[in-house]
Amino acid sequence: MATFQTLPGFREFYPEDLARRNHIFRRWRQAAGTYGFAEYDAPVLEPLELYKTKSGDEIEGQLFNFTDKGGREVALRPEMTPTVCRLVGAKANALKRPIKWFSIAEFYRYERAQKGRLRAFFQFNADIFGEPGPEAEIELIALLIQCLAGFGLTKDDFCVRLSDRDLWFFYLEALGFNDTQARELLGAIDKVEKLGDAAFEAFAEKHGPLAPEKMAAILGFMKIRSLEALAAEIGRIGQDKLEARLGDWRRVIAGLTAMSLGEFIQVDLSVVRGLAYYTGFVFEAFDRKGDLRALAGGGRYNDLVKKLGLPDLPAVGFAIGDVTTGLLLEQRGLMPTFVQAPDVYCVIGGEKERAAAFGDIQALRAAGYRVDYPLKEVGFGKQFKAAAESGAKVALIYGGDEIAKGVVKLRDLTERSERDVPRADLLVTVRDFLAGA
Repeated sequence: MATFQTLPGFREFYPEDLARRNHIFRRWRQAAGTYGFAEYDAPVLEPLELYKTKSGDEIEGQLFNFTDKGGREVALRPEMTPTVCRLVGAKANALKRPIKWFSIAEFYRYERAQKGRLRAFFQFNADIFGEPGPEAEIELIALLIQCLAGFGLTKDDFCVRLSDRDLWFFYLEALGFNDTQARELLGAIDKVEKLGDAAFEAFAEKHGPLAPEKMAAILGFMKIRSLEALAAEIGRIGQDKLEARLGDWRRVIAGLTAMSLGEFIQVDLSVVRGLAYYTGFVFEAFDRKGDLRALAGGGRYNDLVKKLGLPDLPAVGFAIGDVTTGLLLEQRGLMPTFVQAPDVYCVIGGEKERAAAFGDIQALRAAGYRVDYPLKEVGFGKQFKAAAESGAKVALIYGGDEIAKGVVKLRDLTERSERDVPRADLLVTVRDFLAGA
């Protein structure tokens, strides 16, 4: 007989695994709620053209795409940004601005599965639409920090590396490069961390080798790690666009510092983010200690809504995945142990006692308590063992003598103490007991 296994890059979630995933989701939702973001959801299947419009035909290599039974070219969503742009753009005139939305959803990419990267994964996505100024970046970067700090992670565990594609365009313009060359150079800069100087080979083949002084300037700009060093380099060049952009940098860092989040921020101009639709500030949450490296990423994408044929709306957003977040929490010892324990375990005698117990069990469950009991009749000894192993705080014992007297014996499974409780008072007694447990 054939045995069926999970497809490569996909996961099953057994109860203990799902409890860990739900723990991550709860913290993310809590963070988004405190920042005033509203949750939305969207279809998992989208027109293929939506992703071609955003990223071009090459995106198809990473998509689970096919022709459906209606002859439509469709794809399982690989990310949320095009979808949320479509949703917001469709109702842009009716939405109060700034528009602050978030989602937690599953995504699919046909790529090689490896540590921290799977073919099916969940992401928390947060976006702000309608705010052109750096105030949106301040709000989103603060939320990103809270999405990680809410688990107990500190500035020693991660930082947010902040960079700026606009700043790079202005800088490369000052070095004499045109817009097309600047975009190609940013593509190369995005790969320097992995490829070194070889990242510039494709540019050199097309435009000729970079002059040594220009290569030195680019590599030097990439190495800037402080606002002071950035200001010094911009002052040396003396270009008005760079000077104006420096003012936005000061506002972002000052705002985050005022929130007591400055220690999480690392100026790092080597970050340019590979997606071409980013138009301004870009940022990544980065693992300071381990090998997970990029934990989350985002940036400003002012032109994407308009590119989809919708109203022109400035936008900035980020995404953080459950795979790397879970691995990071495990590595730091911050993932709790989850016990799926009932509040109450009922120990039941025979058939007559079971009929009486069922009424109380249902009343307790209707009141919101987790109640378990043996589905089949077994001896008291096995039931008491099951009650102790269940993790319940209290056992309710239904024996013949108790039923005759109209009571239930309540056993404190921690203190091993017992007392009789009138069945009419059971709900209140269990409530008070669990509240004080």
